[in-house]
Amino acid sequence: MTTETAGSGRSTDALAVLLDAADRMPGAAELRSFSYDVLGAAPGRSVVDVGCGAGRAVAELDGRGAAAVGVDPDARMIALARSRWPEADFRIAGAYELPLSDSSVHGYRADKVLHELGEPERALGEALRVLAPGGRIVLIGQDWDTFVIDSDHPALTRTLVHARADLTAGPRTARRYRNLLLDAGFGDVTVEVRTGVLTGPTVLPLLTGLAEGACSAGALTREETNRWIADQRSRATRDRLFLALPLFTAAGTAPR
Repeated sequence: MTTETAGSGRSTDALAVLLDAADRMPGAAELRSFSYDVLGAAPGRSVVDVGCGAGRAVAELDGRGAAAVGVDPDARMIALARSRWPEADFRIAGAYELPLSDSSVHGYRADKVLHELGEPERALGEALRVLAPGGRIVLIGQDWDTFVIDSDHPALTRTLVHARADLTAGPRTARRYRNLLLDAGFGDVTVEVRTGVLTGPTVLPLLTGLAEGACSAGALTREETNRWIADQRSRATRDRLFLALPLFTAAGTAPR
């Protein structure tokens, strides 16, 4: 999800489907809850969720008693979030210019956002501006070069993973979280990696999307793409799909 530009209606609808699927993946709810704990989300605390998408995290933060604001540059996505969670506070804005006053929130959360930004350093500078002294930041995301996929075509798999990664603005931003936070001036920086293991047929659309992305970039021929997808479809029918996806969670504290 990009927090720099709003998407078209079609891309917004497709993204909402992907985000809903991601929210249902094994371990996703636990990871969200962990991020709220790290933020210290509780009554009397204010939090901004940057790139909030369809708004689930904002609603869950509100459920903990925190005063949560969700921001996203896509007006259609914000409209969807408001329809799902009408009592929550959603605003149209990107990561570089948040609609918040200086030192106005206690927590900043960005889930699957920074790898879509051409200037993650700029976004972290904006995070420092809106965070109160001692406020907490949490970044969550995947490293696009480290998708681990079982396949009968390992060479094609290596090619398509890296080709699809190169379509992302910052495919290796997640492995830079610690250094980005330190360079921005945050303290008490920690990083945790949790690896999701996905094996069910619901993974097939994600794998198909990776292959089609690599094909659109010219890294695979149509014949190679079809062959790779056919292998994964066969695995899905035989309960042999396997994807391991490391998710990086980094946290830090704004200077006092």
